[in-house]
Amino acid sequence: MFSEEKKSKNYGSIFLYCFFCFVLIVEVARFAKPYYNLQNLMKAEAVVEEGFLAVEDSGKLPCRLLSRRSVSVPSQDQQKLSQAVTQDTRTRPPNSYCVKFQSFITMAKQVKENGDKYESRPFSVGGYNWTFIIYPNSDIPSGSGGYISLYLRIDNSTLITNPKDVYADITFLAYKGSTDKYQSLQETDAQRFHLFRQQWGQITFLPIAYFENPGYGYSFEGGSVVFGVDINIVKPFENWEVFSNEQNIRDPIFEWRLTKFSTLFHDSYTSDYFSSGGRNWALKVYPNGVGNATGNSLSLYLLNESNDKGYVEAKLQIIDQNQSNHFVKKVAAWPNATENGWGFDRFISFSDLRNASKGFIVNDTLKFQVEILSFSKTDFYSHQSSVVLPISTGDSTN
Repeated sequence: MFSEEKKSKNYGSIFLYCFFCFVLIVEVARFAKPYYNLQNLMKAEAVVEEGFLAVEDSGKLPCRLLSRRSVSVPSQDQQKLSQAVTQDTRTRPPNSYCVKFQSFITMAKQVKENGDKYESRPFSVGGYNWTFIIYPNSDIPSGSGGYISLYLRIDNSTLITNPKDVYADITFLAYKGSTDKYQSLQETDAQRFHLFRQQWGQITFLPIAYFENPGYGYSFEGGSVVFGVDINIVKPFENWEVFSNEQNIRDPIFEWRLTKFSTLFHDSYTSDYFSSGGRNWALKVYPNGVGNATGNSLSLYLLNESNDKGYVEAKLQIIDQNQSNHFVKKVAAWPNATENGWGFDRFISFSDLRNASKGFIVNDTLKFQVEILSFSKTDFYSHQSSVVLPISTGDSTN
């Protein structure tokens, strides 16, 4: 009886072990299925592309601006790209330079005696001379693995004669005969070339096998392949401005007396211009008010002779000519739309202004004072002139 019990326990352990093995096999198969389907899909696409390659006319050179009716076939390129590189297909040929090899395999063998690279003839784009460099063999340069490496080099002689940093949007391309389109890889940021950085490229452009095996569609007409490059020069800005605030104002205070105030009959009166902080200013008063203040308040503004539209901070005052309890309002704003100046429609009410105890009107004379605390300025510059253009005050509201 003891032996039978022991045997039944062994059967139970074997059953449990087999059960877990079965579950493991099912899970492995489930995860492997998508990869298996992907491989089958890639093989099917390759067969379809070979069919198109055999049917379509391949007599037109891909470097020309001629194109046939194309058939859209999904790309087989499965390489991982960084977020800084975008990959796409297009029908438009390269806009800067194109290299066609009648036999990619032959060229790859021949360049082994020339540093394992092919260098194009110099060509001009954007006033600079460039050389297109193609590495067709594995692990050259180091780290490329089984990928084609494409590089672009700027001629340092053009940098010496024009010693500026050159920014360029670079796109490398390869022609795919099976779809009559170009596979492109583009860096999302413009590349900076200068005397100490004359070369830039993609170390893993596309797998070498794509150009050795016609089934991938990149090799056509018995082994021909085509590489190209777009170079779009990004010109840096040549004009700019610097916005700042002038705070240490020279001669910041100005006083103005308005006599015979009770007999004034014009709508407004403007003081003579005065210099403060290197600019010419004036005060303008509406004795009977303006706009919504008409008939109930005096209106007061600070004006600038050149009609600048910057930000100004200033103290506007009516002087208490008896006890020095001046009426003060501070302006800190962009220009007022009414006067293109800085001030207040309702600066002081008539009741306060005409109150004799406040001492604002003495001997029929009204005394104003302005203290300019700061104002904004915008200096304009130009690479062409290499000098500061005339100062103008910026208006950020426009």
